[in-house]
Amino acid sequence: MSANLKYLSLGILVFQTTSLVLTMRYSRTLKEEGPRYLSSTAVVVAELLKIMACILLVYKESKCSLRALNRVLHDEILNKPMETLKLAIPSGIYTLQNNLLYVALSNLDAATYQVTYQLKILTTALFSVSMLSKKLGVYQWLSLVILMTGVAFVQWPSDSQLDSKELSAGSQFVGLMAVLTACFSSGFAGVYFEKILKETKQSVWIRNIQLGFFGSIFGLMGVYIYDGELVSKNGFFQGYNRLTWIVVVLQSLTLSPGWSAVARSRLTATSHSLVQGILLPQPLSSWNYRWEPLGPAYTVYIFKDCSNRYKNCKK
Repeated sequence: MSANLKYLSLGILVFQTTSLVLTMRYSRTLKEEGPRYLSSTAVVVAELLKIMACILLVYKESKCSLRALNRVLHDEILNKPMETLKLAIPSGIYTLQNNLLYVALSNLDAATYQVTYQLKILTTALFSVSMLSKKLGVYQWLSLVILMTGVAFVQWPSDSQLDSKELSAGSQFVGLMAVLTACFSSGFAGVYFEKILKETKQSVWIRNIQLGFFGSIFGLMGVYIYDGELVSKNGFFQGYNRLTWIVVVLQSLTLSPGWSAVARSRLTATSHSLVQGILLPQPLSSWNYRWEPLGPAYTVYIFKDCSNRYKNCKK
């Protein structure tokens, strides 16, 4: 992968994930008349959009032939049920993770969420070592230690936070637990998905269609169990507006592990999203949600990211 393509991929990931965090946070805290949109239905719609996008990519790879597209989908999905079933496990975990992210952003500010969510780098590294027998160098382990230190500093309460601790401690704890659970689920599902990709010759877009299929099923089950009464009362698309659809579209792009895997294949796994996690959400979230400005803990991340990025550019 050329250097220009690496930076293009990085830029797209920065814009995509940062936009998702900010818009999702804003949509979950915006006060409007009428019912708020259901996060469970948003996850299902995002999965369906992901399936449609991946089908279009397979269609393009099939030289824009509907007959070839139908043959590929039939041969790679319907005729290989066991291969398709392998994706049920990571798909269920991704569905859980995406619902948890809505919970987290409903209870944490965008910058704290984004920095804490970088612990998925640590969980991914640990699962990669245990499941894929990967070996990490001294600098990589050192980066993970700095990562944990930075996250710990971010969670340390400031003076202004201590004043409202009793009022917000419950919601912050819920948000923190949601992020930590999402970090572990993201690490395991990502490594599991990578292992499946390495063991088979199926297209990454076919794999994403399979993921989306199971994700839609699990998502609909979640809608029925947790929000069935609200859906029957106000409809599946209750509270949807233009902002909601922007969130759903951005999430459908983020939901594609295949895109992320391709885009980050030559980027460092420990730094690709740290600049977007600190430099972008924090100033904007401070303006939108009146959170405190950049602090020392975030500076640790910026320094760590720059050092990692410099080492990568030399490779």
